[in-house]
Amino acid sequence: MPLPDEPNAEAESLDRRIAAAEAAQARETSGDSHRAMAQGYRFLGEVVGGVFMGAALGWLADRFITPEPLGLVLGLFLGAGLSIFVAVRTAARAQKKNDAA
Repeated sequence: MPLPDEPNAEAESLDRRIAAAEAAQARETSGDSHRAMAQGYRFLGEVVGGVFMGAALGWLADRFITPEPLGLVLGLFLGAGLSIFVAVRTAARAQKKNDAA
């Protein structure tokens, strides 16, 4: 029967496995992954925000100019197109910056 003060092989093996898991987790959560995730959320915000702003402006145009849903439809398409353009342009700039670094 092992004494309580003596480390046994199982405890040493567990310590090694815990240390290896912590080292792997530290590698996975580097600053680069956080920057990439933040950039992805930024792109998502640009696209969703652009579509909503286009829809809102189209709705306002329908409300005050014409009673047809033409403004809303045009606003949705214009907002979607412009927000995708801005997101692609921002992604190209980020890619150029990463290539330079």
